[in-house]
Amino acid sequence: MLKTLLIVALSAVVASSYLAFADEDEPGCSLSSKVVAGVQSQLAVVVQLNNGGIFHPNRMWSAVVDRQGRLCSLIVIGDAWPGSRAIAIAKASTANDFSNDGLALSTANLYSATQPGGSLYGLNNSNPFNPNFLPLGTGIGRVPGGIITFGGGVALYSRGEVIGGLGLSGDSACADHVIAYRMRRNAGLDGIPAGVGFNGTDNIDYLAPNQPPTGFKHPHCFPSDIAPGSI
Repeated sequence: MLKTLLIVALSAVVASSYLAFADEDEPGCSLSSKVVAGVQSQLAVVVQLNNGGIFHPNRMWSAVVDRQGRLCSLIVIGDAWPGSRAIAIAKASTANDFSNDGLALSTANLYSATQPGGSLYGLNNSNPFNPNFLPLGTGIGRVPGGIITFGGGVALYSRGEVIGGLGLSGDSACADHVIAYRMRRNAGLDGIPAGVGFNGTDNIDYLAPNQPPTGFKHPHCFPSDIAPGSI
């Protein structure tokens, strides 16, 4: 059965949220509730920061999956777009699916390579989201799947190994990435092995103005975004 925690009045400017976990004795999520809560508890703090994007504080869905892609937790804060629920899950799944102890890839890193002519073009069609998990309250302990190749998803690392993924959606793709990146760091699950990733990181790498999609870069976002070194 699901455990649902109602969080009321997080602040004067952030609406109430719900937090859902798979039971520890469910044959679902392999992450402990302590680890999942350690990540998700950062959302209310991080949305208050300057993350760029459209809204302040940011309005967000946040999803956590384990290494097998099973949905462990899904929370929403503020009047976030309903369509961002599935996107958050898919971002968490994507970052987990395509990161390991030899290469860390955020969903932001995948943007250019998945454009027409890119080396990963067609990746978006490889693991479609299961529509059975679109209704609210569904999917916990199951593998919803989904592929999203713009910012907002990062793999969760513990002792140099991927243990799952974190996906954020509800604002610009750049703001979603910043929030996910900060939440992961605050939770202490950003232990990417030395030399793994591009320049030792899976942080967002922006395309230059008028630069066509290339490498593992991501476009800038409307109306504002945060420089990688500021995240």
